[in-house]
This record gives sequence, C-alpha cells and structure tokens, in this order.
Amino acid sequence: MPMKISLSAPILLLAASCASTAAVAPAPSTPVLELALVEASAPIAESGPVASEPVFEPVVQERSARKPGDELWSDATFRRRLIESYASETDIEPKVTQLERESMQKVLELISTEKLDLAIVEIEKLRGAGASAVIDFTLANIYFQREELDKAIPVYDAAVEKFPRFRRAWRNLALIHVRQSDHRRASTALTRVIELGGGDALTYGLLGFANSNLENHLAAESAYRMANLLDPATQDWKMGLARCFFKQRRFDDAAALCGTMLADQPDRADLWLLQANAYIGLGQRMRAAENYEIVERMGAGTADSQNMLGDIYVNEELFELAVAAYTRALERNPAQSSDRAVRAARVLMARGATADARRLVEDVQRLRAERLSESERKDLLKLRARLAVAEGASGDEVRILEEIVALDPLDGEALILLGQHAQRSSDPDRAIFLFERAAAIEAYEADAKVRHAQLLVGLGRYSEALPLLRRAQTIKPRENIQEYMEQVERVANSR
Repeated sequence: MPMKISLSAPILLLAASCASTAAVAPAPSTPVLELALVEASAPIAESGPVASEPVFEPVVQERSARKPGDELWSDATFRRRLIESYASETDIEPKVTQLERESMQKVLELISTEKLDLAIVEIEKLRGAGASAVIDFTLANIYFQREELDKAIPVYDAAVEKFPRFRRAWRNLALIHVRQSDHRRASTALTRVIELGGGDALTYGLLGFANSNLENHLAAESAYRMANLLDPATQDWKMGLARCFFKQRRFDDAAALCGTMLADQPDRADLWLLQANAYIGLGQRMRAAENYEIVERMGAGTADSQNMLGDIYVNEELFELAVAAYTRALERNPAQSSDRAVRAARVLMARGATADARRLVEDVQRLRAERLSESERKDLLKLRARLAVAEGASGDEVRILEEIVALDPLDGEALILLGQHAQRSSDPDRAIFLFERAAAIEAYEADAKVRHAQLLVGLGRYSEALPLLRRAQTIKPRENIQEYMEQVERVANSR
C-alpha cells in the first residue's frame, strides 16, 4: 500500500531556502495489520478462515488532513523563493540570445509587480520551436506561481525537451509531480535533478518518498539514507527510513530506529504505533501491547489500535482486557463495522470464555443495535444462540434460531442448529426435515448430510446413513468423516 509522509517545519524552512518549490504529501492512516486470533479448541466455521500470516501494515496515526504541500504552498518565504527561481541558478542553463534577453526584461518587470496576466501575454509572443528553453521555463514558472499546475507541466516538459540538462526545470517539474501524487514521474524527474548535480537533502528525501509509494523500498531506503546524511535534523527522513525497514520485513531495524526517534520525540503516536507493528513482526506481542496502551494513555488511540490490542490480549488469553479493548474500539468509531468484535466473540466462545463472550456480545448490541446490517444482525443472533446452548437455555436457543430463519430462510447453518436442537429434544422427524432443508443449500449440503447420517446411526438405521455419508465425502472429503463412515459400514455389514 502506498505510504505517505507529512513534512514538518524543518523541511518547510529547507524548501524555502532552495531556488525552487517543494510540496509533500501527508501521512494518511495505513490499514492496521490484523493479528490472527488463534483458537485453543475448535475452528470458527461461520467466520471464515483467519489468516495465519497477517499482512504487516503499520498502524500510522494521521498527522494532517491537508493536501500535499498545502502548508508549504501558503508560506510567504516559499512564494518569494519561487519568484527568485526565475533567475539563473547554476551554470547548467540554456543560452538566451541578446534579443530574448532584452524582451525578457519587460516580462520580469511585469512578474516582479505581480502583473502575471500581462506577463503571460508578453512571453507567449516569444515562444516557439527556436526560442530558448528559458522562455518556456519562465512561462511554466508563472503557471506554477499561480498554482495552475496542469498548465505548467507541459511547458516545463517543453523546456527540458529543448534543453535536457535544464536542472531548474527538472526540479520544479518534480515538485509538481510530488504535489499531484504522480510518484512515477516524480521519481524520474528527481533522479534527473540528482544526475545534474542537484542532490540536496530535500531532493533525496522526496525521491525516497516517491519510491516508497511505488513500492521500490530498496531504492527508497537508499534515498532516505542520503537525505538523513545531508540533513540529520529532519525527523521525516528517519520516519521514511523506518517504514522502508518495515516494508522489507526488517523488523529489528525498524523497531530500533523508532526507539531512537522516540527518545527525542516521545509524544509521536505514529512512532509508537509503527514500533508496535515491528514488535508484532518479531513475535513480541506483549511489547506491542505496551505501545498500544501508551498511545491510548496519550489520548491518540484509534478504533484500529484498540482492535489490534484486543487481538493481542485474546492470543495471550487475557480475555477481560480483550473485551475492554474491543468495546473501546466500538465506542471510538461509531461508523465502524462490528465484524471484528463479533469474530472475537466467536473465538472467546471457542476458548471456553463464555462469560467474556456474552459481555462482548452485549456491548455490540448496546453500541450498534440501531446500525447493524442484516448480515451483522444474523451473526449476532447466531452467537446468542450458541451462548444459550452453552448456558443451558435451550428455549432461548430455539427462539433465536427461528428468528434467524425468519430473516433468511436459506441460512443453512441456522437450519442445522435447529435440526440438532430437535434431535436433542427427541423429535427425529422434525430434525430430519430441517437437515434436508439445509442439504438443499449447496454450501451446507455436506455438513447437513453428516448431521442427518449421525441421527440415523443413533436410531440404528446404519444402511440409510451410508449413502448420506458417501455423498458428504464426495462433496467435502474429511479424514474424520471417512473413518466414521468406515465404522458405520462395518456395523451395517455385520447385521
């Protein structure tokens, strides 16, 4: 996933000192990595598979909602430097004829008095295939100054096509591409600036940023290292380097660098969160939990960080703490789906933590009752039915399951559970009817036929059970069902 950074005050000062402009994107929240909830006893069939190897993505606190370079763009010093960039910066410049030089004096006077519309009219008269690239560059700079970036790009392109070593044009072109999040073209232009001798800290830092967004993490690492070498005081380059380590699964390096930065900036929630994810990558889950708790004490916790904390506590069998974390996540973001909490409740039940599972289910109902989707409502009802079974309240189980079937007559799982209840209640005919209804639903056919066969075996009807088991094995082969079928077949043949 593309990674974004936000530039702090030191970068703004550095940008203002250059003979060109700079624009940098902020850091949006990166999707939280999901820690697999490992069940101690039984799998959670209804929740689908839980990833055994989660995709590690840093939980990054969003530091700003501004667009790339907005703060820089409004800086008075920056705008003054942009105007100054009309002047020659280096010896790597296209030639200007005497006639062009005289004509440009009038244009520069108009620019200095901010009569940009008149300046555009005058400079358009000078443009042409044979005109100096400086003419195109000056017009592009005016568009850049007016923030008409789409107009500036083709004119800068014309300038570097006429004079490929025009470093000032490449630099400004790169900055526009960064601002517009065109990372591939930004990378190309920034590399060209460096090739032409313009390798300052800002250029290397922006190149690292562009390559990181292009998932070229090794190249990004090299660029960030150069930026840090030239400007060790700017923390954003270190943060970019830490993220590169993380993306390359170099979790030791990422955690260590985050630790060094936190020693100087202990109030940076994004650093605590990135280090937490590095600890998870290293298998040090409780150290990660400490970081998430620190972020929460700072008042910077999010629904994602609390869900992550809940996952860790479930894996460590600290169920009471897990429920509290999941509940805070529900409270923190009312618009967020309750899927994570419902899935966690299933795991708690599978691990025998029935009381904690009930508390979590009740919290979901209390906080999400009015906003549950039909799918979420069904999942919650199934959980309540299982809780009723676990607590011996069979009447509640039936009522809830019937409510589920009323919501969705094709819910095979609810039909199977109702059939099992009828079987326990010594009503085999109703149980068979429900199992057959469930078997008519393709996704549940194998499980329903196995339940039906088990009922028939319990009634001593072994020969009738065998075809059901064979069909179930054809659809969904399972070793334990194969062994059970062979046992039933031996008994049936002995009679």
